[in-house]
Amino acid sequence: MLTPIADAPIVKDIEKASRAFATPTIIHFSAVLMLSADISVPWQAIAPASVLWGLLGLAGLIYVVIVVRRMKLQNAYSPEFEDRLFHLVVPLVAYATITVSAFMSRLKLHAALLSVAAGALLLLFVGIHNAWDAVTYYVFVRKHGRS
Repeated sequence: MLTPIADAPIVKDIEKASRAFATPTIIHFSAVLMLSADISVPWQAIAPASVLWGLLGLAGLIYVVIVVRRMKLQNAYSPEFEDRLFHLVVPLVAYATITVSAFMSRLKLHAALLSVAAGALLLLFVGIHNAWDAVTYYVFVRKHGRS
């Protein structure tokens, strides 16, 4: 992924754009890894696992707000509908689902675990989409001087 980026010309405000569009991809992949590890631990009860995934969900919600701010502050790229959908809306839904499922775990464990899985799967799809989107943007748009 870094090879096409290395050849790209430097653009004003690219660092801010990177924090708004590239960094969230790593964060979402890391969140999925953390959720997988949390659920895989042989806990004696569900409470410790649900507290951890609830905290991760809350941290993710806060991070989505940070991403919104970063997207507004950068000037290197004008976000389109798809960018807003996959960088804001879908991650917000995923992290909200994960957070709510932590509270649900006390009442309906099976539904809560399915919700965590759904939230993690959403984040995984968002990460894959955004990574692919970044690569195609650099290869087909930036590389050919159509920034």
